[in-house]
Amino acid sequence: MRVYAIGDIHGQIDLLHQAHERIAVDRARTGDMAAPVIHLGDLPDRGPDTKGVIQLLIDGVARGEPWLTVRGNHDRMFAGFLKDREYHDPRLRPEYTWLHPRLGGIETLASYGVDEHTPHDQVQRAVPDSHKQFLTQMPLIQRFDDLAFVHAGIMPDVPLDQQTEDDLLWIRDPFLNHTGPFEALIVHGHTPVDVATHYGNRINLDSGAGYGKALTAAVFEGTVCWVLGDNGRTPLRPENSL
Repeated sequence: MRVYAIGDIHGQIDLLHQAHERIAVDRARTGDMAAPVIHLGDLPDRGPDTKGVIQLLIDGVARGEPWLTVRGNHDRMFAGFLKDREYHDPRLRPEYTWLHPRLGGIETLASYGVDEHTPHDQVQRAVPDSHKQFLTQMPLIQRFDDLAFVHAGIMPDVPLDQQTEDDLLWIRDPFLNHTGPFEALIVHGHTPVDVATHYGNRINLDSGAGYGKALTAAVFEGTVCWVLGDNGRTPLRPENSL
Protein backbone atom coordinates (compact mmCIF):
# COMPACT_ATOMS: atom_id res chain seq x y z
CA MET A 1 0.00 0.00 0.00
CA ARG A 2 1.21 3.50 -0.83
CA VAL A 3 0.76 6.34 1.68
CA TYR A 4 1.97 9.93 1.53
CA ALA A 5 2.76 12.05 4.60
CA ILE A 6 3.52 15.71 5.28
CA GLY A 7 5.23 17.00 8.43
CA ASP A 8 4.19 19.80 10.80
CA ILE A 9 2.80 22.70 8.72
CA HIS A 10 2.53 25.60 11.21
CA GLY A 11 0.68 28.04 8.98
CA GLN A 12 3.15 27.78 6.08
CA ILE A 13 0.69 27.66 3.22
CA ASP A 14 3.24 28.22 0.47
CA LEU A 15 5.24 25.24 1.69
CA LEU A 16 2.06 23.19 1.92
CA HIS A 17 1.23 23.97 -1.70
CA GLN A 18 4.76 22.89 -2.62
CA ALA A 19 4.40 19.62 -0.69
CA HIS A 20 1.10 18.85 -2.40
CA GLU A 21 2.66 19.61 -5.79
CA ARG A 22 5.48 17.16 -5.11
CA ILE A 23 2.95 14.53 -4.15
CA ALA A 24 0.97 15.24 -7.34
CA VAL A 25 4.11 14.65 -9.43
CA ASP A 26 4.74 11.35 -7.68
CA ARG A 27 1.09 10.35 -8.13
CA ALA A 28 1.35 11.01 -11.84
CA ARG A 29 4.50 8.90 -12.06
CA THR A 30 2.92 5.96 -10.23
CA GLY A 31 -0.61 6.35 -11.61
CA ASP A 32 -1.92 6.05 -8.04
CA MET A 33 -4.53 8.75 -7.56
CA ALA A 34 -6.13 7.20 -4.48
CA ALA A 35 -3.23 6.87 -2.02
CA PRO A 36 -4.00 8.80 1.18
CA VAL A 37 -2.03 11.86 2.28
CA ILE A 38 -1.52 12.13 6.04
CA HIS A 39 -0.93 15.61 7.48
CA LEU A 40 0.89 15.07 10.79
CA GLY A 41 -0.75 17.86 12.76
CA ASP A 42 0.24 21.31 14.00
CA LEU A 43 -1.64 23.08 11.24
CA PRO A 44 -1.63 26.44 13.09
CA ASP A 45 0.82 28.77 14.83
CA ARG A 46 4.12 30.53 14.01
CA GLY A 47 3.62 30.73 10.25
CA PRO A 48 1.73 33.51 8.44
CA ASP A 49 -1.45 31.80 7.22
CA THR A 50 -3.09 29.32 9.57
CA LYS A 51 -6.49 30.37 8.22
CA GLY A 52 -5.42 29.55 4.68
CA VAL A 53 -3.92 26.20 5.66
CA ILE A 54 -7.07 25.01 7.42
CA GLN A 55 -9.31 26.26 4.62
CA LEU A 56 -7.13 24.54 2.03
CA LEU A 57 -7.53 21.20 3.82
CA ILE A 58 -11.28 21.67 4.30
CA ASP A 59 -11.73 22.48 0.62
CA GLY A 60 -9.59 19.55 -0.48
CA VAL A 61 -11.52 17.05 1.62
CA ALA A 62 -14.81 18.52 0.35
CA ARG A 63 -13.85 17.92 -3.28
CA GLY A 64 -12.80 14.37 -2.58
CA GLU A 65 -9.04 14.57 -2.09
CA PRO A 66 -7.79 11.57 -0.03
CA TRP A 67 -6.40 13.92 2.61
CA LEU A 68 -6.26 12.86 6.25
CA THR A 69 -4.90 14.47 9.40
CA VAL A 70 -3.79 13.64 12.91
CA ARG A 71 -4.20 16.09 15.76
CA GLY A 72 -1.17 17.94 17.09
CA ASN A 73 -0.62 19.81 20.32
CA HIS A 74 -0.92 23.17 18.55
CA ASP A 75 -4.22 22.11 17.00
CA ARG A 76 -5.52 21.28 20.47
CA MET A 77 -4.24 24.53 21.99
CA PHE A 78 -5.89 26.62 19.28
CA ALA A 79 -9.18 24.75 19.62
CA GLY A 80 -9.03 25.08 23.40
CA PHE A 81 -8.40 28.83 23.21
CA LEU A 82 -11.38 29.29 20.89
CA LYS A 83 -13.65 27.69 23.46
CA ASP A 84 -12.16 29.43 26.51
CA ARG A 85 -9.65 32.29 26.47
CA GLU A 86 -8.25 31.00 29.79
CA TYR A 87 -7.68 27.48 28.46
CA HIS A 88 -4.30 26.04 29.47
CA ASP A 89 -3.21 22.78 27.89
CA PRO A 90 -2.38 20.25 30.64
CA ARG A 91 1.00 19.45 29.07
CA LEU A 92 2.02 23.09 28.54
CA ARG A 93 4.54 24.62 30.93
CA PRO A 94 2.69 26.60 33.66
CA GLU A 95 4.32 29.91 32.76
CA TYR A 96 3.18 29.67 29.12
CA THR A 97 -0.14 30.30 27.44
CA TRP A 98 -1.04 29.75 23.80
CA LEU A 99 -0.43 33.49 23.31
CA HIS A 100 3.19 33.26 24.48
CA PRO A 101 5.46 34.57 21.67
CA ARG A 102 7.27 31.22 21.46
CA LEU A 103 4.10 29.29 20.65
CA GLY A 104 2.76 31.25 17.69
CA GLY A 105 -0.83 31.86 18.69
CA ILE A 106 -0.46 35.57 17.98
CA GLU A 107 0.41 34.82 14.34
CA THR A 108 -2.57 32.51 14.09
CA LEU A 109 -4.96 35.19 15.35
CA ALA A 110 -3.47 37.67 12.86
CA SER A 111 -4.33 35.34 9.99
CA TYR A 112 -7.99 35.71 11.01
CA GLY A 113 -7.73 39.51 11.23
CA VAL A 114 -7.72 39.75 15.03
CA ASP A 115 -5.09 39.97 17.77
CA GLU A 116 -4.49 39.08 21.40
CA HIS A 117 -6.32 42.23 22.56
CA THR A 118 -9.49 41.51 20.56
CA PRO A 119 -12.48 40.65 22.78
CA HIS A 120 -12.91 36.90 22.88
CA ASP A 121 -16.41 36.91 21.43
CA GLN A 122 -15.05 38.75 18.38
CA VAL A 123 -12.24 36.21 18.04
CA GLN A 124 -14.80 33.42 18.13
CA ARG A 125 -16.79 35.11 15.36
CA ALA A 126 -13.67 35.69 13.27
CA VAL A 127 -12.87 31.97 13.09
CA PRO A 128 -15.39 30.12 10.88
CA ASP A 129 -17.39 27.34 12.50
CA SER A 130 -16.05 24.98 9.85
CA HIS A 131 -12.51 25.64 11.10
CA LYS A 132 -13.49 25.01 14.72
CA GLN A 133 -15.19 21.76 13.75
CA PHE A 134 -12.22 20.65 11.66
CA LEU A 135 -9.82 21.20 14.56
CA THR A 136 -11.94 19.36 17.10
CA GLN A 137 -12.61 16.38 14.81
CA MET A 138 -9.00 15.65 13.89
CA PRO A 139 -8.23 12.03 14.80
CA LEU A 140 -5.33 11.06 17.04
CA ILE A 141 -3.83 8.31 14.90
CA GLN A 142 -3.96 6.92 11.37
CA ARG A 143 -2.97 3.28 10.95
CA PHE A 144 -2.15 1.50 7.69
CA ASP A 145 -0.87 -2.04 8.07
CA ASP A 146 2.66 -1.78 9.53
CA LEU A 147 2.63 2.05 9.59
CA ALA A 148 1.16 4.24 12.33
CA PHE A 149 0.98 8.00 11.85
CA VAL A 150 0.78 10.17 14.99
CA HIS A 151 1.80 13.70 15.84
CA ALA A 152 4.36 13.43 18.64
CA GLY A 153 4.92 9.72 19.20
CA ILE A 154 3.74 6.96 21.49
CA MET A 155 4.46 5.70 24.99
CA PRO A 156 6.74 2.66 24.64
CA ASP A 157 5.34 -0.72 25.70
CA VAL A 158 1.74 0.54 25.57
CA PRO A 159 -0.49 -0.87 22.78
CA LEU A 160 -1.42 1.62 20.09
CA ASP A 161 -5.10 1.37 20.94
CA GLN A 162 -4.38 2.26 24.58
CA GLN A 163 -2.27 5.38 24.06
CA THR A 164 -3.40 8.58 25.78
CA GLU A 165 -4.16 11.74 23.86
CA ASP A 166 -1.62 13.69 25.92
CA ASP A 167 1.18 11.32 24.90
CA LEU A 168 0.18 11.19 21.23
CA LEU A 169 0.22 15.00 21.11
CA TRP A 170 3.13 15.88 23.41
CA ILE A 171 5.49 12.98 24.19
CA ARG A 172 9.23 13.39 23.72
CA ASP A 173 11.95 11.58 25.73
CA PRO A 174 10.33 8.25 26.63
CA PHE A 175 9.53 7.83 22.95
CA LEU A 176 12.53 9.52 21.32
CA ASN A 177 15.01 7.57 23.46
CA HIS A 178 13.40 4.18 22.89
CA THR A 179 15.50 1.89 20.69
CA GLY A 180 13.36 -1.23 20.69
CA PRO A 181 10.66 -2.12 18.18
CA PHE A 182 7.17 -0.68 18.29
CA GLU A 183 3.91 -2.31 17.26
CA ALA A 184 4.30 -0.57 13.90
CA LEU A 185 6.76 1.81 12.25
CA ILE A 186 5.83 5.14 13.87
CA VAL A 187 5.77 8.17 11.58
CA HIS A 188 5.62 11.42 13.53
CA GLY A 189 6.56 15.09 13.81
CA HIS A 190 6.48 17.44 16.84
CA THR A 191 10.23 17.44 17.59
CA PRO A 192 12.03 19.39 14.85
CA VAL A 193 15.09 17.86 13.21
CA ASP A 194 17.34 19.33 10.53
CA VAL A 195 16.10 16.85 7.93
CA ALA A 196 13.64 13.98 7.95
CA THR A 197 15.28 11.11 9.80
CA HIS A 198 14.72 7.34 9.95
CA TYR A 199 15.64 5.81 13.32
CA GLY A 200 14.72 2.23 12.47
CA ASN A 201 11.65 2.03 14.71
CA ARG A 202 10.32 5.51 13.89
CA ILE A 203 10.57 8.25 11.26
CA ASN A 204 10.52 11.96 12.13
CA LEU A 205 9.16 14.18 9.34
CA ASP A 206 9.18 17.50 11.24
CA SER A 207 11.95 19.39 9.44
CA GLY A 208 11.21 22.74 11.08
CA ALA A 209 8.64 24.50 8.89
CA GLY A 210 7.42 26.27 12.01
CA TYR A 211 10.84 27.92 12.28
CA GLY A 212 11.21 28.96 8.67
CA LYS A 213 12.83 25.73 7.48
CA ALA A 214 11.62 23.00 5.13
CA LEU A 215 8.29 21.19 5.09
CA THR A 216 8.87 17.52 4.30
CA ALA A 217 6.65 15.41 2.07
CA ALA A 218 7.33 11.68 1.98
CA VAL A 219 5.93 8.57 0.35
CA PHE A 220 5.73 5.08 1.85
CA GLU A 221 5.36 1.80 0.03
CA GLY A 222 4.94 -0.67 2.84
CA THR A 223 7.51 0.51 5.40
CA VAL A 224 9.97 1.71 2.73
CA CYS A 225 10.17 5.51 2.69
CA TRP A 226 11.31 8.17 0.24
CA VAL A 227 11.44 11.95 0.74
CA LEU A 228 9.91 13.89 -2.15
CA GLY A 229 11.89 16.79 -3.58
CA ASP A 230 12.19 18.84 -6.74
CA ASN A 231 13.94 15.92 -8.42
CA GLY A 232 11.57 13.22 -7.25
CA ARG A 233 12.26 10.53 -4.65
CA THR A 234 15.24 10.26 -2.33
CA PRO A 235 15.41 7.07 -0.22
CA LEU A 236 15.12 7.61 3.53
CA ARG A 237 16.98 4.74 5.17
CA PRO A 238 17.61 3.96 8.84
CA GLU A 239 20.57 5.92 10.22
CA ASN A 240 22.57 2.77 10.91
CA SER A 241 22.03 1.24 7.46
CA LEU A 242 24.62 1.32 4.68
